[in-house]
Amino acid sequence: MEIQSAYTSGALGLQRASNGITEATVNINRETTNQQRLQNAQDTAAADRTRSAQTPPVTESRGASPSLEQSLVQLNAEQRNAEANVRSIETADQVLGSVIDIRV
Repeated sequence: MEIQSAYTSGALGLQRASNGITEATVNINRETTNQQRLQNAQDTAAADRTRSAQTPPVTESRGASPSLEQSLVQLNAEQRNAEANVRSIETADQVLGSVIDIRV
């Protein structure tokens, strides 16, 4: 019966969206923490430079993690995916209820 696959597809899609939301929030947290650490290091370096002119400037190191903006866009997209999958599950439930009402 096709209704079964609609539920399955919706549940799998919702799980994928949930995983994507988790990934995006971890990336946002990591990027925010890195920016705070960089700012603290720059503040410390600036204070040290006032004491001694030989301190090299602090530069930002970027790994392979996505930027804050990319993570926010991903978070928004995953939210939309989750909402769409919830709607597909609700629709499958309504259709199944209609089929049962018609056949009884």
